[in-house]
Formats: sequence, C-alpha cells, structure tokens
Amino acid sequence: MKTLIALIRSLRPHQWVKNSFVLAPLVFSLNVDEPAMLLRAGLATLAFCLISGAVYLLNDVVDAEADRRHPVKCRRPIAAGLISESFARWACAALVVSALALALSLELWVAGVTALYFLSNLAYSFKLKHVAYLDVSIIAFGFILRILAGSFAIDVPLSIYLVSCTFLLSLYLAFGKRLHELAATGTKRQQRTVLERYRLSHLRVATLSVAVLTILAYTAYTLAPHTQSFFGFEAPRLLATVPFAALGVARFYKLASSTRPASPTDQMLRDPLFLANFLAWVLTTLAVVYFL
Repeated sequence: MKTLIALIRSLRPHQWVKNSFVLAPLVFSLNVDEPAMLLRAGLATLAFCLISGAVYLLNDVVDAEADRRHPVKCRRPIAAGLISESFARWACAALVVSALALALSLELWVAGVTALYFLSNLAYSFKLKHVAYLDVSIIAFGFILRILAGSFAIDVPLSIYLVSCTFLLSLYLAFGKRLHELAATGTKRQQRTVLERYRLSHLRVATLSVAVLTILAYTAYTLAPHTQSFFGFEAPRLLATVPFAALGVARFYKLASSTRPASPTDQMLRDPLFLANFLAWVLTTLAVVYFL
C-alpha cells in the first residue's frame, strides 16, 4: 500500500490540471453540451494525464541523485527511496503503453501527438533541459501538443488565437518557474545546471516581455471580428475579461519573484487571490458568452 501511495505521489496528480488544456478546443468551439465530444475530449485528457505521469516518473529517475541534495525535492518518493528506480521504470513503461493505446482508440493523430509529447519530454529529460531558453520552449511546446490532441480528438480546427495565447501563456509560466528558482537559490549552489546559464536580470526582462505579449494576444482575441461573429456578439464583450487575465498574469509574476520554497505553479494553486481572480474570470466569461 505504501508503494502504491508513493507511486501516485510520483505521478504528481496535482500537476495534471495542466492537462485541462486538452479540453480548450472543446470549450472554445462551444461543444461542451455535446456528450460524444465531451467523452472523446475527456478520454484524450486522461491519455495526457497518463503520459504526463510517465514523464514525471522518468524525470524523477533521471534526477534522483540531484533531488537527494535538494532541501524540498529530496522528499520525492524515488529520491527518498520509497520506490526503487527499476520499479519506476516499469511503471513508466506501463503508463506510456496505456496512454498510447487510449489515444489510438480515439484517433491516430491523437496517438501521434501523445507520442510526440513523450518523445519531446524524453529529449528534455536527457539533454534539452540543460539548454537555456530551449528548455522553457520545450515546456511551452508541450501545451501546444495538448490543445492539438484535444482538437484532433473532437475533429475541430484550431484558432490561431488559441494557439498563440496557449504558447505565450505556457512560455510565461515556464519563465516564471525559472525566475523563481534563480531568485530563490541566489548565490547558493544551483540545483539545476541550466540555471547557471541564465542571468536573473535577463530572465526578468524575458518574463515580463512574454507577460505583456500574452495579455496583448488575449486582448487581440477578444477584439477580433472572428471572435465576435463566432459568439454572435455585436460588440467585443469578451474585452470585459481582460482585466482578470491581466491580474492573473501579474499575480503569477509576484509569486514567481518570491523566495518561498514551493514553485510558483504550486503556489498559485493555493493562492486565495489568484484562485478568486481565476474564478471571477471564469464566471465573467460564462456570463458574457451565455447570458449577456
């Protein structure tokens, strides 16, 4: 039982919220009331939860020695010796096979995207995570693959605005995580080798630049004639949601700039202000789209 609990912890189910991006094509195509599409999108999301769990296991095996020297990551099950590396490898293989089988049952392209996600993370784990700026680009690319999987699963085309907003937002989150790691470690011995290739001042500029581009891309989406015609608006009503998006981006930067041990993505999932603002964004969007 302890081994099972440790294995589940290693899969990091609290991080699976990122896989909700697979549902984005379903939501933005206004097909959430279609049971067949909802089921297919849900199964595609489950496939990405399985494959991302395999990726987390793989990363923990690769980083086991480094994690043991980290004040927080040393508690991870593999680093702490709660599960063996050989068991983790077998569990990883089983998850990959299960994820690909589930994705293939939906659509060949969904399976291809899922496999590409795993392969890109394989390259990340063994090589690319040590290359500054390319490491965060691979993370952002993973979110593009998520929305591609969701699009193929329900057979709807992707909007250029959805792709651009997704890439910029995920790139911003990845930059924020690196910014937090670099700010938190300071002059101490770096946990990630790649951090030695970043400069804090450059990283702040890059993070803020991507933050601005993210808000601009989202604002452009709300103002686009295509968006208004798609939702049947006579005016850019979704513009009312931009302040909430901007506040969420700004709040994440505040969390990323802190020296708390927890990563900013973990912090934001427990931050009352961030969660309240996110709820306000969701409710405002629903009100604008369905009731106004």
